Amino acid sequence: QVQLVESGGGLVQAGGSLRLSCAASGRTSSTYAMGWFRQAPGKEREFVAGISRSGGSTYYADSVKGRFTISRDNAKNTVILQMNSLKPEDTAVYYCAADPTVVRARNPAAYDYWGQGTQVTVSS
Repeated sequence: QVQLVESGGGLVQAGGSLRLSCAASGRTSSTYAMGWFRQAPGKEREFVAGISRSGGSTYYADSVKGRFTISRDNAKNTVILQMNSLKPEDTAVYYCAADPTVVRARNPAAYDYWGQGTQVTVSS
């Protein structure tokens, strides 16, 4: 089992940047594929970015491709989501997720472990 804690959210103007962190504890994080998801008020939770156990493979939602970058440091049990060129439509609660078996999964239901979320608000 793994516990996940997100941090780094906040309020930023459109065009700005934020760096979200997800700290994993419990089982070694390199055992898990990791993902970032987001959920805006009144909307379903949606996939943002994912990364393989080794960090060698990454994949993104079309809406964030070229603006967001996911990375991981298994020695520090940390996954990072660097968000640049933020838009008001990126406003949401961002969640970190982990699962030991998924491969390039975009469906939230595929992930067993979740953090509590961190709020990102982008003003226009």
